[in-house]
Amino acid sequence: MSNLPQHRIAQLTQEIVDHQFCYYVLDKPDISDAEFDQLLRELETLETKHPELRAEDSPTQKIGGGFATQFQQRDHLEKMMSLDNVFDTPELNTWFDRVTKEAPAATWLCELKVDGLAINLLYKQGHLVQALTRGNGVTGEDVTLNVKTIKNLPHKLEGTKIPALIEVRGEVFFPLASFAELNDALEEAGKPLFANPRNAAAGSLRQKDPRVSASRPLSVVVHGVGASDGFSFAQQSEAYEQLKGFGLPTSHRYRTFSSRAEVLAFIAENEKHRHDIEHEIDGVVIKVNEIHLQENLGVTSRAPKWAIAFKYPPEEVTTRLLDIKVSVGRTGRVTPFAFMEPVKVAGSTITNATLHNAQEVARKGVLIGDVVLIRKAGDVIPEVLGPVLARRTGSERAFVMPTHCPECGSELRAITEGDIDIRCPNAQQCPAQLRERIYYIGSRAALDIDVLGYEAAQALLTDAIIIDESDLFDLTAKKLAGSAFFTKKDGGAGKNVQNLLDALEKAKSRPLWRTLVALSIRHVGPTAAQTLASTFGSMDAISQASTEELSRVDGIGQTIAESIVEWFKEPWHRQIVAKWSAAGLTMVAEKTSTSPQSLAGLTFVVTGALESFTRDSISETIVEHGGKVSSSVSKKTDYLLAGSDAGSKLEKAQELGVKIIDESHFKLLLVGQQ
Repeated sequence: MSNLPQHRIAQLTQEIVDHQFCYYVLDKPDISDAEFDQLLRELETLETKHPELRAEDSPTQKIGGGFATQFQQRDHLEKMMSLDNVFDTPELNTWFDRVTKEAPAATWLCELKVDGLAINLLYKQGHLVQALTRGNGVTGEDVTLNVKTIKNLPHKLEGTKIPALIEVRGEVFFPLASFAELNDALEEAGKPLFANPRNAAAGSLRQKDPRVSASRPLSVVVHGVGASDGFSFAQQSEAYEQLKGFGLPTSHRYRTFSSRAEVLAFIAENEKHRHDIEHEIDGVVIKVNEIHLQENLGVTSRAPKWAIAFKYPPEEVTTRLLDIKVSVGRTGRVTPFAFMEPVKVAGSTITNATLHNAQEVARKGVLIGDVVLIRKAGDVIPEVLGPVLARRTGSERAFVMPTHCPECGSELRAITEGDIDIRCPNAQQCPAQLRERIYYIGSRAALDIDVLGYEAAQALLTDAIIIDESDLFDLTAKKLAGSAFFTKKDGGAGKNVQNLLDALEKAKSRPLWRTLVALSIRHVGPTAAQTLASTFGSMDAISQASTEELSRVDGIGQTIAESIVEWFKEPWHRQIVAKWSAAGLTMVAEKTSTSPQSLAGLTFVVTGALESFTRDSISETIVEHGGKVSSSVSKKTDYLLAGSDAGSKLEKAQELGVKIIDESHFKLLLVGQQ
């Protein structure tokens, strides 16, 4: 590395631009946020010491990446700023001192810094007409159609004093509870995984096909205002209350304070509970609450002087990778995982972390014996980020993927063409697959049987109490009495046995979609199962549906449809369903609707934006009144319900002669008028 500042500045600039491209365009950052912040701060420090070397297009003077992609580029009405960061209390106190010197009467609004994707929402006459990413602060990417699929975001503002125009700034995020499920589905499909929920939010929103965005459980929280006409407020907190009154999703966690000590206490308290929140946070944002003081303080080229982000320390640690082993999952997928020296991160001690597949091991470049960097945010599964190359000794060795199942000895292979995963084909008898499937039946995602844990699943198989999952609901006290696992605590077939039997009995009344999830059909998680149950109404109907019929269901698609059809072709799979049905498990969806079945027998396709319905509510309304909703137009479509900005589906309907109706006509159909 050259000692000349101009050389180091040039090197840092290129590194930062490269990392920004990976972050903003590819949604695949190649370093941690903390490492990026360190590079940016080094550049800022050098440019402060040598202002003559600061270029106009330096990353320190720009907002975000500003890279062009396949999305249409559009300008914000008002520049969308970024935030400066501080990383400890002394730095924050320096900022406080600077602000209070110019604005001694300032009070403070504090809010959680959501780790998501910044978005700018433009409403005209109360209607959402445009959504842009931050981009370079002046120009962003038009992701309007994708943003309109976000369920908690209104397309039309509520209330009486709706501004003629307003830009609302916010953050799109991916709920933590859904993140692991999404990565599981991507892994099953042999697709690249998202490194963290922030990348999942960005990757889900920046899809060419809005249907993909719609299938992801994105959410948004709003926290600011850009250009406006007919909207005024004296305090930031007052703006938030007005936005909330419009029906916009504001955070209920922001607070206003009059003292510095209260702000520091808020920061400390939220750091302790940073994993108790539905989304990832990486700090707290502190803003001057009074708008006239914000205006007096002004802005720099990239950030307001009246706001700062206090960033929490990154939750990344190093430990030694002792070995790379493999596990066999419930669908037969063989997954390498890191076995490490125990280390505490994010409140728990970690010894294992998934490495997903052999290609991922190679991509990360980890060797057995490496010191590795790992990260765990909240309840998200811990992840190996990569090796610490400087600490290699030369004694490390490469991982070699096994060729045979470690539990049943079957030769491992890719089941489908192009599958990057290898699997054990012995699905019916492989002990590992059996154990994992039975354990999964008891999980919260499936039948939620808390006493059917991993050890209980293992004991049922080891003690030959059951042969496979088809026997699970035929268990009796007599069968369980011979198992040491179930009798060891009370000396006989008593409490432990009865607890399991009671839990299994209770599970029989779980809804159809949970029964479907419990079957471990590849790609069928809770979201897909709920859609299937509400659309087809019974296990029998699902099992007999063709690939074409299944794939027409909104949110299912070809891959899931083919997986379902293939699963039901297996005689031993059908035997599981038959035995569970005989044991009394739910095989028919509950009919809860009391609405008139005015749409019975009719199939609808919906396109464009509607005035009175969101995309979810229109589907629910159609199903509730006996109709069906399809994602694609065909000759079997009875009606195309077309809102504003209808796209190619409208052309397809016209081509096929499908009847096209508007919202007012649909409402007549609802009440039984043609």
